[in-house]
Amino acid sequence: MSALNAQARIAVVGAGSMGAGIAQVAAQAGHPVWLLDNRPGAAAQAIDSIGRQLDKRVQAGKLAPELRTATLARLHAADSIEQLADSELVVEAVVEDLDVKRALFRQLENLCRDSCILASNTSSLSITRIAAGLRRPERLLGLHFFNPAPVMALVEVVSGLASDRRLAQCLYDTAKNWGKQPVHARSTPGFIVNRVARPFYAESLRLLQEGAGDCATLDALLREAGGFAMGAFELTDLIGHDVNYAVTCSVFAAYYGDRRFQPSLIQQELVDAGHFGRKSGQGFYAYAQGAERPAPVELRSAQNVEHCVVEGDLGAARGLLQRLRASGVRLVERDGSGLLRVGDAVLALSDGRLASQRARDEGLDNLVLLDLAHDYATAGRVAISCCAAISPQALDQAVALLQRAGLKVSRLDDSPALLVLRTVAMLANEASDALLQDIASATDIDLAMRAGVNYPEGPLGWADRIGLPYVLQVLENLQAAYGEERYRPSLLLRRRVTEGRNLHA
Repeated sequence: MSALNAQARIAVVGAGSMGAGIAQVAAQAGHPVWLLDNRPGAAAQAIDSIGRQLDKRVQAGKLAPELRTATLARLHAADSIEQLADSELVVEAVVEDLDVKRALFRQLENLCRDSCILASNTSSLSITRIAAGLRRPERLLGLHFFNPAPVMALVEVVSGLASDRRLAQCLYDTAKNWGKQPVHARSTPGFIVNRVARPFYAESLRLLQEGAGDCATLDALLREAGGFAMGAFELTDLIGHDVNYAVTCSVFAAYYGDRRFQPSLIQQELVDAGHFGRKSGQGFYAYAQGAERPAPVELRSAQNVEHCVVEGDLGAARGLLQRLRASGVRLVERDGSGLLRVGDAVLALSDGRLASQRARDEGLDNLVLLDLAHDYATAGRVAISCCAAISPQALDQAVALLQRAGLKVSRLDDSPALLVLRTVAMLANEASDALLQDIASATDIDLAMRAGVNYPEGPLGWADRIGLPYVLQVLENLQAAYGEERYRPSLLLRRRVTEGRNLHA
């Protein structure tokens, strides 16, 4: 079954920001669109708002005036649900309430012809459960857009237990014709993005709760070292803590309390206080007029480093050597276990152990651990942690070396796997479990995380690049340090390491 014809009539139920955005996408693709909302006048107001947004794009030279006129001409405010009867696709974008959605789809099933495809934009509810009350549950699928729908590229096409595969492919092809990047997903809690992304928020929240670093520093590290568009705290402030916390709770409950998805007490406190983020004026950061954003913590050294010793392969941190050479630092290379020595300091890429534990295990004095960076050749900042017995002189020497490479240096308390490394390892672990459970293909999982939440690299591909044995080692050390199931490695990850294969193999 191919994509819907460009002239096929589309209906959207729910004229909030998501529903209006979906209606705009469909109309811009050439479809006549009927928008319905149970609030009097809401659909017409949404169309007026779309018009103003399109006007801004015309004024900015990003949209031809005739396309603006044609798009608005295709948008119609429906006065009653009966006006949707001739639709070929109805997309529901109403409140996230199972009973409300099921009642609506029962009404639509009785109203629309049998060939009409029914789709829900739900972000967290089971497509199987929504469809269970229908006479023909196979005609209902998930069509999950991301906010704002006209801007965000990703669309998750979600199949429930009864969903017709031909209809899933039709929606996939239709979304592609609409200029989107669709992925197939099976209906499980959180689908792809809202499941795989949980560790991105959870690990920063945990380090904050443990006092390992402050919000501004942790956010700066995820941006400037991890390559993420935003840090976890500024992103949750943007999403809204009421929304983000509710999704986490929903996924946690749906997985019967699996500790991998445990909500944060810090975020719960923000929600209880009504500190939802940008929309309330206060979240992790203040958004009142004139409020200043705190600066990340940064160590500085006045020393000038001329040379250092490189012992063995630095693994995922080997890109640091290129920067050191380019800055004029003389590198003395010899065999070893992957260490950098400068003065009294010993630097190594973290393997997930505490710095003090690794210093004791390997007999290393003045040990400084480096966090992972997405690309050491271009990173602007790096996190370090130190063993408890480090001397001030050795710490200063380590900072001086990293500064010479052009890196800002932020110190975190001695925490297993620091920040970027533990976040990437946990994202890859969750993505591995989603792949193991056949939620989606490896290609679609990575595409979903890049297109849906703007990750610099898909977590499966990222893990393949830095080495699955390394990722497994980090997770095992995290689990040993915390003694929690939260960090248990995925069976698929263990299997692929044993087989010597990548996750994309």
